[in-house]
Amino acid sequence: MLFSSTTFLYLFLPCVVLLYYTVCKRSRLMQNILLLAASLFFYAWGEPKFVLVMLLSITVNWVMGLAVHGVRDKKTASRLVISLDVAFNLGILFIFKYLNFTANTVCRILGTDSPIPSIALPIGISFFTFQAMSYVLDVYRGKGRVQKNILYVGLYISFFPQLIAGPIVRYETVAEEIVNRRETLNDFFDGFARFVTGLAKKVLLANGFAVLADAAFDSTDTISAAFGWLGALGYTLQIFFDFSGYSDMAIGMGRMFGFHFLENFNYPYISTSVSEFWRRWHMSLGTWFRDYLYFPLGGSRVSKGRLVFNLFAVWFLTGLWHGANFTFIIWGLMYFVLITAEKLTGFDKKKGKKFGALRWAYTMFFVVIGWVLFRAESLSDAAMYLKSMFLLAGNPVSDGMFTGYLAQNAVLIIIGIFACTPVMKNLKNQFKPNALTEALRVICLIALLVLSAASLVSSSYNPFIYFNF
Repeated sequence: MLFSSTTFLYLFLPCVVLLYYTVCKRSRLMQNILLLAASLFFYAWGEPKFVLVMLLSITVNWVMGLAVHGVRDKKTASRLVISLDVAFNLGILFIFKYLNFTANTVCRILGTDSPIPSIALPIGISFFTFQAMSYVLDVYRGKGRVQKNILYVGLYISFFPQLIAGPIVRYETVAEEIVNRRETLNDFFDGFARFVTGLAKKVLLANGFAVLADAAFDSTDTISAAFGWLGALGYTLQIFFDFSGYSDMAIGMGRMFGFHFLENFNYPYISTSVSEFWRRWHMSLGTWFRDYLYFPLGGSRVSKGRLVFNLFAVWFLTGLWHGANFTFIIWGLMYFVLITAEKLTGFDKKKGKKFGALRWAYTMFFVVIGWVLFRAESLSDAAMYLKSMFLLAGNPVSDGMFTGYLAQNAVLIIIGIFACTPVMKNLKNQFKPNALTEALRVICLIALLVLSAASLVSSSYNPFIYFNF
């Protein structure tokens, strides 16, 4: 079920909100049961059998949390339990996401056909697996409290606003709110406003840029260099508004039910180093790898050789986390090379406005190149597309496709680039809240909601990009 589908917007979400604040209003237990049941129903909507994977994940991680807490004073036993939990979670992830890829790769090398049938991928498995694993890891490290009630663990892992594509929520962020949260009218309205903003990002911006990106990347003919760059720009804007829009909707819905999730994006396209970009993009994933892999390996307070290894491990696995395809692995390794170079030279620590424009251009150049790898179906497709961008495919500088799509999307591109910056946020902060500013805010939200609803009526199926992960 998509957040941007009419079924979700006009039936599922209103029903859950109505039941939550009426029938279940007087009982926190009933509210949590409602949210858990709604979350499992939400997950089962597309493919009911995969809800069994979700229930298995909830049960095993709940048991492992209790077990690791029970032997917390026994070093060997606690290490055994946490090893079993990590093996279970990564094993589930490997079977569904990487087994076919691994088997096909090995068989291709051996010149044989894979004997393993195609395995369907449960939606959002990378997100909820990492989230579930972080709960047990935090209990093991003494940085999180154990939860004895399986209902609360189940709600934490499966809560529908952030279930499919994050943000990846730490248990300690919501532990108190699961049991004792306080819903307010201001929180509900702010959450609804955030939800509408995210919906507009997806429907009005991301879906529009998707048309441009698809036209370039799906072209069977050689495209001009100009159209190649235009298509890459389109995808750069599409993936930002698609993913940050989902995060806005998730954070907003959480607020509507009294939960406060941490931010997942912080204007990544204004970054002046690749390292800064990754501190601003998909922050919940970055902090997950930092806290559960990079720091345990020693972080940056190690020898240069060990630092390179630590960064390699993080970025190889970051690429692999995104998908079972060599394009994602190369994409991750590209960032490994860039961030390693920045750390070894101290480039990422240099601040100030000096050469700021050049630093931004360098950063965005590689970010755009990275998105080409991310979007391409295969390495050969990525190589051909990049050749076209750099006039290495015997292609023209420009063509009718470029001029036509540029004319059609010029206004959208200008709006998109403007919306990637904190200009509106800074402008808003210049004014003190009053009746006029609140009225303008309400009018803008109504306009966004009406435009989004109208667009949904005429749009085709267009899922969020990160649903694939």
